[in-house]
Amino acid sequence: MIYTPAEPSPPALRLASTGTLTYGLSVGEVLGVSTLAGARLIAGASGLDRIVQRLNVMEVPDILAWVKPHELLLTTGYPLRNTPQSLGRLVTDLDERGLAALAIKLGRYLDELPVEMIEQADRLGFPLILLPNDVGFDDILNQVLTDILNRQAAILARTEEVHRALVQIVLGGGGLQDVIDEVATLFDVAVIAVDGDRRMLAGAGPEEHVKAVCAAWVDGPGWSAAQPGFGGNGDHVVVPVVAGGFDHGRIIAYSASGALRETDVGILERAATVAALVITKQQAVAAVESKYRADFLRDILAGRAGADDRVIAHCAGFGWDLDRPVAVAVAELDSDGRSGGTAETRLGRTDRVPEPRTEDGRAKGGEERQAQDRLAAAWTAAVRRRDPKAAVASFAHEVVAVVGLSGDGDLDGLVRDATTMFGEHPGRRRTFSTGVSRVVACPTALPEAYEQAVKSVRVGRQLHGFGSLAHFNELGVYRLLSLVADAAELHAFVRETLGELAGDDDPEAVDLRRTLQVLLETNLNVAETARRLHFHYNTLRYRIGKLERMLGAFTEDAHLRLNLTLALHVLRMRGI
Repeated sequence: MIYTPAEPSPPALRLASTGTLTYGLSVGEVLGVSTLAGARLIAGASGLDRIVQRLNVMEVPDILAWVKPHELLLTTGYPLRNTPQSLGRLVTDLDERGLAALAIKLGRYLDELPVEMIEQADRLGFPLILLPNDVGFDDILNQVLTDILNRQAAILARTEEVHRALVQIVLGGGGLQDVIDEVATLFDVAVIAVDGDRRMLAGAGPEEHVKAVCAAWVDGPGWSAAQPGFGGNGDHVVVPVVAGGFDHGRIIAYSASGALRETDVGILERAATVAALVITKQQAVAAVESKYRADFLRDILAGRAGADDRVIAHCAGFGWDLDRPVAVAVAELDSDGRSGGTAETRLGRTDRVPEPRTEDGRAKGGEERQAQDRLAAAWTAAVRRRDPKAAVASFAHEVVAVVGLSGDGDLDGLVRDATTMFGEHPGRRRTFSTGVSRVVACPTALPEAYEQAVKSVRVGRQLHGFGSLAHFNELGVYRLLSLVADAAELHAFVRETLGELAGDDDPEAVDLRRTLQVLLETNLNVAETARRLHFHYNTLRYRIGKLERMLGAFTEDAHLRLNLTLALHVLRMRGI
């Protein structure tokens, strides 16, 4: 049959099996050039969209060592004249090596092609082309190679033109929305830019089409398939936005009419490069602003920011409202505790905090930094949702929020929101603990409130474990114990008061200590204690006698009972 292109030139760019873009002419376009006007496609019609990037001439039977992907292989049949029985295998080998097509001149050395060869080409979609006898290989080589080079030059020129226009937008101070507007205008399609968390950063094009692409690729199940590539029906192109080794999201172009071509992928990749430049610039500016805000909030919490009027006025410029009743919330990542810890200076006070380690003992600085950034992002989003005028900043090892509220219950909801948002991120499962201060009425009281929140984090984690939420007002006696700065003195008090029961090495001592704790909790109610511990009454009486021989007559001495209760509280506050 004679092949005649039924449509204007089809796309001349494809995604190869390696995922890279290949520029050239399709086999269908090659058949449409003037020198091949009399050529016939005799097999492999389903492969007409294969891309031809180069041409080669077959002069020897063992051609496989010399062929390359995307080649149009020309032959007179001379190398095939003595091996007609292996021509079917030849088609398979050429197809496996990624060749575009095989064009043959018959008559002089080979009268016809074996049926097996034609059938195999049809099965593989590998085009077999019968060349006219009056066409020279040099004419085919010259015209096809010229068309390929012209096509590549045109695509590259348009890509460079688009890139130059987008760069001018950035140099003129334009943002990501301006870049997306320009891309949508150039392609006359809907375009959106999304980050890695499915949030749309910018969008342009017909409103109904923007909604359609969001529904399909952001809100819908299509997101899992939003990998770089070209939609087979020409309705979408997805390219990654990458800068500095970080994946910042995707640019997705969508055409309801299927007007997009694979050639648009390369142009959109240039747009993605410019978008990455805009995003990194915005991130750099945001980082500077964030540091400035964090430094000022640090000064407020350290009592170095000045009088209330100055603090309130300065915070108004950040959009913060501290001229109202507020509470301080401090959130800290929970560590796996595999190392001894490193010194951390928190607003002038030095504490010991665990330094995360990998399984082989090395510090996980990069992973910890990412986790801290995710915690800051989760808290910022949660705080902005509940109180847009709150102050929130990320310090080295904690996130601090100064939130206006009518009661502690509001902050409980805030912590739940932050926990949910933090848990949505992929990666190693992490938790954080939160401490909340009392409500204060003026900025001058914020340093004390901050210290209350820090103590609440520390005590809450020691009492309730990772992921705890503790309010300073609810710490009770633990609040007083946390005020003792000398931990060694506390431990000495425990040893002097509990004696042999202070350690965890002896299981019997631990068991007796548990009995003592329940006795004190029940106000020496023997029957209730026996019920809770599932002991016989006489067994408990025996244990009480043994405890008094070890500790003294605590059943008769109220002061001794108080000391024992405090010592048990200190033991519960591990690490203080």
